[in-house]
Amino acid sequence: MTDPTPLHSRHRTVLPDWLALYYKHPIELTHGEGRHVWDADGNRYLDFFGGILTTMTAHALPEVTKAVSEQAGRIIHSSTLYLNRPMIELAERIAALSGIPDARVFFTTSGTEANDTALLLATTYRRSNQILAMRNSYHGRSFSTVSITGNRGWSPTSLSPLQTYYVHGAVRGRGPLAHLDDTAFTAAAVADLEDVLGQARGGVAALIAEPVQGVGGFTSPPDGLYGAFREVLDRHGILWISDEVQTGWGRTGEHFWGWQAHAQNGPPDILTFAKGIGNGMSIGGVVARAEVMNCLDSNSISTFGGSPVTMAAGVANLAYLLEHDLQGNARRVGGLLLERLRGIAATVPAVREVRGRGLMAGLELTKPGTDQADPDAAAAVLEAARAGGLLIGKGGGHNTSVLRIAPPLSLTVAEAEEGAEILEQALHGIE
Repeated sequence: MTDPTPLHSRHRTVLPDWLALYYKHPIELTHGEGRHVWDADGNRYLDFFGGILTTMTAHALPEVTKAVSEQAGRIIHSSTLYLNRPMIELAERIAALSGIPDARVFFTTSGTEANDTALLLATTYRRSNQILAMRNSYHGRSFSTVSITGNRGWSPTSLSPLQTYYVHGAVRGRGPLAHLDDTAFTAAAVADLEDVLGQARGGVAALIAEPVQGVGGFTSPPDGLYGAFREVLDRHGILWISDEVQTGWGRTGEHFWGWQAHAQNGPPDILTFAKGIGNGMSIGGVVARAEVMNCLDSNSISTFGGSPVTMAAGVANLAYLLEHDLQGNARRVGGLLLERLRGIAATVPAVREVRGRGLMAGLELTKPGTDQADPDAAAAVLEAARAGGLLIGKGGGHNTSVLRIAPPLSLTVAEAEEGAEILEQALHGIE
């Protein structure tokens, strides 16, 4: 028999209070196809958030579902204690695409675990527990990644196994450097980095940075900033970790990886990824040059990282992405969508800024005529967009006043226009 108790009540009875749900009346998604999903009441939505930037290619992509089904029919699980053909094949492709020389790949089950592993590698390699992180950042929900997250809304404790120093530069449009032009902004951020290093005791292990901050509201620095940081880091022997959990796989359109907008001094030492590569399957991972990846002097395995089923999904999903040039589609359709959103914003006083690149757009809402964040307005637009048939996300600093838009990379021009129209109506509804 089906339990007649409303699903939301059952959720609240058995799951943590801090497990966030969207909407005053949360919805249950039951199935999806392409860029659309349906809820338990039969309502159809255009999905502009993709399970938090995870449904990268499309819902129910036949190539991925076929690969998962066929692999599940052979063997579902083996662990990393045995040779695993799909894991090796995916690792070979990612290593070649990473831009990191002599790359090694380690698979995890999430972005949090990937960043946790990157921190383990960096602190072991450098024999230091000191980490540089960016203000307004988010890197996961484990004890170590929470402790380096520069966003109080997602950092429930100040206890930490690491000593973290926070650096300016990741937020272009706010803060003490916002009034500067890009060149002066970068120079000031580099000077701040130098100043912070002057306060650290001994050798810092690594800088971890998102090329475009995800939870922070799709903020990013001027192109080249992390490359400029790299000159300072190299002088001190400090590793650069690029957190590509949300920016990887061509989502920004202009580049396959977010770090490539800062590539004037070479690739990062460590790159982390997750979300989109699995198209909904639980895949995360770390890429590092062999010297760094192999620095651990104890045994390690992953029980579920590199699962044959998830790896088969990743191989099929990546092949589809490359064969259909979804990076190019993100650049073309994303560019059109961003221009459309900027046009809408010009008519809505509550929109302070439209920012982003490719299919990764953020609309920051403030109380009109001020720089004061307006999380209530963001929540209202989220609700109105859902009522109109559009699912979006939100985030941004500690005030959650940025609307986050990140559809599957196969989004069509017609769907981009449809979503923009719904969002326009939702934004005008808060005036």
